[in-house]
Amino acid sequence: MTPAVTLEELRTVDLFDGIDDGQLAEWLAVAQLHEAPPGELIVEEQDHVPGLILLLAGTASTHMASRGRPEPVGRQVAPTWVGAISVLTADPLPVRIVAETPCRLAIVPAPEFLRLVFSQQAVHQTVIRRIAPVTQRLTGIEQSRERLASLGTMAAGLAHELNNPAAAARRAASQLQEEVAIVQSTLVKFVKSGVERADAEVLVDLQQEALARAQGATALQTLDASDAEDALLDVLEDLGIPEAWRLAEPLASAGVDRDWLDRVAAHAGTATGAALHWVAATLTIGRLSTDLCESTDRISALVSAVKSYAYMDRGGLVEVDLHEGLETTLTVLNHKLKHTAITVQREYDRSLPKLTVHGSELNQVWTNLLDNAIGALGERGTITLRTRSDDGYAVVEITDDGPGIPDDVRERIFDPFFTTKDVGLGTGLGLSSARQIVVERHDGSLTAESEPGRTTFTVRLPMPQT
Repeated sequence: MTPAVTLEELRTVDLFDGIDDGQLAEWLAVAQLHEAPPGELIVEEQDHVPGLILLLAGTASTHMASRGRPEPVGRQVAPTWVGAISVLTADPLPVRIVAETPCRLAIVPAPEFLRLVFSQQAVHQTVIRRIAPVTQRLTGIEQSRERLASLGTMAAGLAHELNNPAAAARRAASQLQEEVAIVQSTLVKFVKSGVERADAEVLVDLQQEALARAQGATALQTLDASDAEDALLDVLEDLGIPEAWRLAEPLASAGVDRDWLDRVAAHAGTATGAALHWVAATLTIGRLSTDLCESTDRISALVSAVKSYAYMDRGGLVEVDLHEGLETTLTVLNHKLKHTAITVQREYDRSLPKLTVHGSELNQVWTNLLDNAIGALGERGTITLRTRSDDGYAVVEITDDGPGIPDDVRERIFDPFFTTKDVGLGTGLGLSSARQIVVERHDGSLTAESEPGRTTFTVRLPMPQT
């Protein structure tokens, strides 16, 4: 039979350092013994604790869920106590506690704990002194995770957005090598085919004519473009051009006609195939060069957006245009928007002055608010970004036409550790951190108004005094 809890065991716990044996006996009288084998879940994260938990022997690990997976954040080594703060505040425990070794526990039920802690000032003061450091530590852990989550969002968005232009640039570069090889071999084929200089000069003029047509051509409708390629392919095959299917698309896009093809054939003779492949290659090279420029411009713009988002090349306090931060944040979050029917409307007051702010921190605010709005809408809806000035403040409003915030949680959305998402999918510090950044770091305010079909988060930041 397991020995009952003893007074000597309770005396080892520092919670009771300020009370005498008579007072300690009151705790002993209500303590309930529990033996936990290794691996046993003592308390689940976000559950209300049954009362004060006294760890008399053994070691327990503490975990916090991240993306659905528990991550270790600390260890409780006997003799110690946990759960008192959660019982006092009536809040769920923000961590999961699991027995790491065989643990000997004494549990003081919540009603008995409250009765005793309020009747014994020394114990009460010990608990109160612990609240601030414990809360600060847990908040610090969550804020670090929130910053990492923001960084993860940025990295995921950047990787997703960079993939398309990078792949396009890689394809264009590979195809360019093939087309350049065709151009380089054409002169040899002309010489071997006996093309005279005068004919070669005409062929160069015809090439330049095709290039000029391509530059001035407007985009054909899909059906018209397909018809033009089919018609041109028939002509090329009539002329006996090898691999005619490779030439139809670039030549059709340049708008060449039967007359142009006949002139090429008249001056190229047996080298007609080489001449047409040469012209098609130069046309394709021009298009691929444009594709490469567009792809590299897109990559450069994304890198610039990320630098602006993180303010990597500037100090902590920077002078910024609020609209720049909103736009770069939208760029970072674009991978979440591009496959939805969500539209973003902008109603910007461009007359707002630049503000001196902690730029990267403020972009965390925009990330949290915009990410929440996207999540609230799901697959379709409208997000409206509005800026204006009001009584010495720059005001940023982020509105979505989603279902709204339920009445029973609206008052708690800015509370630390409060989240409506499933365990591991939300840290509960997104909006809490956002408000802290706005209020404590920028002397502003962050408020929310919500009803079905309209939820607005309003950020007010003081403008420079003139």
